[in-house]
Amino acid sequence: MQVNSEPTTREARTSHTLPPPSAPPGAEVRAAVGHKLSAGDAEKAAALRKMKLVALALLVAMAVIFVFAFALQKEYPWLQYVRAAAEGGMVGALADWFAVTALFKYPMGIKIPHTAIIPRRKDQIGASLGEFVETNFLSEQVVQDKLASVNIARRAGEWLATPAGAERVAKEGAAVIRGAFKVLNDDDVQAVIEGMVRKHLLTPPWGPPVGRMAERIFHDGHHHKLVDLLVDRAADWVSENHETVSRLVSERSPTWVPQFVDGLVGDKVYIEFLKFVRAVQADQNHQVRQSIDKYLNDLAQDLQHDPVMIARAEDVKAQVLGDPEVRELASRTWGTVKNALLNAVDDPQSDLTIKFKAAVRDFGSRLVNDPELAGKVNAWIGDAAGYLVRTYRSDIAGVITDTVARWDAEETSQKIELQVGKDLQFIRINGTVVGSLAGLTIFTVAHLIFG
Repeated sequence: MQVNSEPTTREARTSHTLPPPSAPPGAEVRAAVGHKLSAGDAEKAAALRKMKLVALALLVAMAVIFVFAFALQKEYPWLQYVRAAAEGGMVGALADWFAVTALFKYPMGIKIPHTAIIPRRKDQIGASLGEFVETNFLSEQVVQDKLASVNIARRAGEWLATPAGAERVAKEGAAVIRGAFKVLNDDDVQAVIEGMVRKHLLTPPWGPPVGRMAERIFHDGHHHKLVDLLVDRAADWVSENHETVSRLVSERSPTWVPQFVDGLVGDKVYIEFLKFVRAVQADQNHQVRQSIDKYLNDLAQDLQHDPVMIARAEDVKAQVLGDPEVRELASRTWGTVKNALLNAVDDPQSDLTIKFKAAVRDFGSRLVNDPELAGKVNAWIGDAAGYLVRTYRSDIAGVITDTVARWDAEETSQKIELQVGKDLQFIRINGTVVGSLAGLTIFTVAHLIFG
């Protein structure tokens, strides 16, 4: 009952999908597959249908020849050879039709063992295909040898060295930056910057590192230019403020001192003060300069070793960089960086874009002209590809197995037949020809032996 019901079931299923005889070539396959075929698949479907008709026409021709030869062989004995050839051709055609059909479906809907191989063993075929790809193609040595023969670094360098290549890299890089800024949350980034400022700037004590830096500066005499500037400004101020100095002396003298005495004293103080400042200005080894050097060196040592001075430096740090100041610093830093980058990547003529393109072209030229650098890049690419293949080869091959497993069995069979069916029809044609020759040869040999 099961064998008899199968053709009825298939007829009911295909009666809604098979097109009428007047349908255009490829409509049968398109209806069976269930979706619109591409231009290339439509051509394959038409070729498949044509080859099926050719193979069927040969079988029908052999059957017609057999009938006529069988009916007339008594009157025309030579037709026995024709009959034997036609008989062998029919046997070969039917046998190869059965073999080809058995790959994709049950012949005539009858569930004969070891037929409909592709629909029944679809998952095993997918697993075998995945294993074959993993073993023969996803080999670390195979991938590395192929990459070495391609010389990716040189090819990439030739492309990067062109204006179009650099333009493309800059364009894609700008898109990545814009996308990253859209994804990033400003508050989160500011919190990260604030945390980094606190960790690397505020948490460590300022006194010792500032003292060590100041010690190096003072030891090398880099502060002398600043001292020179201060002394020069002091000398200029004293030279231009005679009246101010005299007035200060007069305001601080006793009230009983005559005014003309205040003027004389003020002039004297001004002259001596001006001489003193000019002496300091002119003499690089002046006592005042030496005192300043000693004070600064002592300050540098105290910042490193004196707990009191270190504590005072920490107090200054806390006053200058409290919580509100740190948050504002993080906000300004992130806002400045973000706006600067967005403006730069959006402007093709910005310094950043121009320099980035130049750097890309320069790197491409180096890949082309520097064999050592190209070799290192090729080695890095080979190592990376080898690691990926070594680590994920099973997962990559598993894509093939999983994809085939998700396919519908009948649809898979129809897709495969669409790709290779035309060539398989040649098997039917060849079987017809070979069967005819075999039948003729066997009959001729037997007739010669026993006739």
